[in-house]
Amino acid sequence: MLIFSVFKTLTDQRVTVELKNDLSITGTLKSVDQFLNIRLDGIKVLDEQRYPHMMAVRNCFIRGSVVRYVQIPKEHVDVQLLEDATRREAANTVKR
Repeated sequence: MLIFSVFKTLTDQRVTVELKNDLSITGTLKSVDQFLNIRLDGIKVLDEQRYPHMMAVRNCFIRGSVVRYVQIPKEHVDVQLLEDATRREAANTVKR
């Protein structure tokens, strides 16, 4: 679960989550689980004109199956660590 591990390191960072219904939400990542269900605090909807009912919402829980993309700030991703972990996972898969 390499992706799950990456998201766990992003706790308390600002991320943008785009849902399959084209709703994009920016907020502070508070938790993520093995199904990639996401909890965001201090959210803001990017297209407020299209989703005015979301203006009053301050935190939300997003089911992993409705997520299309998660945009992660570049400065919060350790590329070298991610590449090393990917190589280790690929080597373990080949050995099996």
